[in-house]
Amino acid sequence: MRKILHIDMDCFYAAIEVRDQPELAGKPVAVGGRTGRGVLTTANYEARKFGCRSAMPTFKALDLCPDLIILPTRFDVYREESARVREIFGRFTTLIEPLSLDEAYLDVSHLESDAASVAWEIRSQIREETGLTASAGIAPNKLLAKIASDWNKPDGQFEIKPDEVDAFMRDLPVAKLFGVGKKMEDKLAAMNVRTCGDLQGIEKVELADRFGKWGLDLYELCRGRDERAVRVDRIRKSLSKERTLAENVSDFAALAGLMEDLREKVEAALAKHEDRDVKAAVVKLKFADFTQTTAERKCAGVPGDVCRELLGEAWSRGGGKPARLIGVGVRFADPKPVEQLDLALD
Repeated sequence: MRKILHIDMDCFYAAIEVRDQPELAGKPVAVGGRTGRGVLTTANYEARKFGCRSAMPTFKALDLCPDLIILPTRFDVYREESARVREIFGRFTTLIEPLSLDEAYLDVSHLESDAASVAWEIRSQIREETGLTASAGIAPNKLLAKIASDWNKPDGQFEIKPDEVDAFMRDLPVAKLFGVGKKMEDKLAAMNVRTCGDLQGIEKVELADRFGKWGLDLYELCRGRDERAVRVDRIRKSLSKERTLAENVSDFAALAGLMEDLREKVEAALAKHEDRDVKAAVVKLKFADFTQTTAERKCAGVPGDVCRELLGEAWSRGGGKPARLIGVGVRFADPKPVEQLDLALD
């Protein structure tokens, strides 16, 4: 039986700032852009009590919490701290799948110690050596480990043992499942499905008919089944937002308005990935005949003028054909390698 951990640092960026500036302790603190169209990268728990959260526009966060202290990002510091945390992980296993600077899956199946004790020791070493706290989920697979890591936040851990999976899944909201966003949650609610127990009552054939391959995945996920292995050093290559149009659009100005909406969503989503450098902006069009094209340009983000020019370039390739899908995104530059130490435990 596999033993999988999901370790998630608590309000990582904001926690580093509070640690380095003790006078901020107990105050609502966020990290991100303060002016113009800035967004929050993260917010500490004091700020979250007011409804502030990552990827929220700064002006909205200040409306919710006028006393919010907003600090600029220091990604050189965050990368250093992330490397320290990763080095601690490496004392226990080489099977580490980082999801971002502040969270990762660990496969500790090879260790004789029980997984909960390993998680506790990892969290203890993080606290002692960095002054930061982490939460952990312990489970037989990645799906359950990630759900569990959110159960006793902050600075806690929660274990779902193999013989507890069935009971745990029965009352779990479907929104907790990997890949179930707001739209899918609404579709399931329309079927009177709100918990995984409700979803388990639907036959596999019906789920496949309604949702295709995703329906087959749902059939497994709602039962707590997940065979994905921990993938070492997985790196995200891109980030994008797409929209399939209810009706084909043949007016460039209308497409430009849709593009701008998607561009703003990409810009907000990038707040969660400010540790990564953007190397190119991309605009994608799929036409009514299902042919598609992408236009891209080297740049450090998704500036509006560049994206509009890329849209014009892609549009010109269609020869006047209406569009049925539009997308905006970025390609990330390869991350700079972080030198890590391979230390043995005493």
